[in-house]
Amino acid sequence: MVDAILNVCKGTCPNCNSGSIFKQKGLFYKMRMPKMYEHCTVCNYKFEKEPGYFIGAMYVSYMLTVGQAVGVYLIFSYLFQIGNNFQIFLIIIATMIGLSFFNMRISRTIWINLFKT
Repeated sequence: MVDAILNVCKGTCPNCNSGSIFKQKGLFYKMRMPKMYEHCTVCNYKFEKEPGYFIGAMYVSYMLTVGQAVGVYLIFSYLFQIGNNFQIFLIIIATMIGLSFFNMRISRTIWINLFKT
């Protein structure tokens, strides 16, 4: 369990705990999605088991996005006491766009670690 959490945080292979899953990180300011290796560079573990394997990662990404949106709403409505919900909505939209590349990367990493065989 601890290895899985560390693998998700570091983006490493769930099989050998050392090879990287991603070739390069996605960057928002360059509008670039993260690129993945097909196999682990250390142990040759195949990350995408079958075509469409990462469709399930969309559900993980959705869960992360909803959690982040609720968190941003609570922070800005109660901590900063912004009373205008439209302003909070715009802040949530900006936050979700900014975190989209991170969410895609972390959701795939979580999905790979959930179904390690």
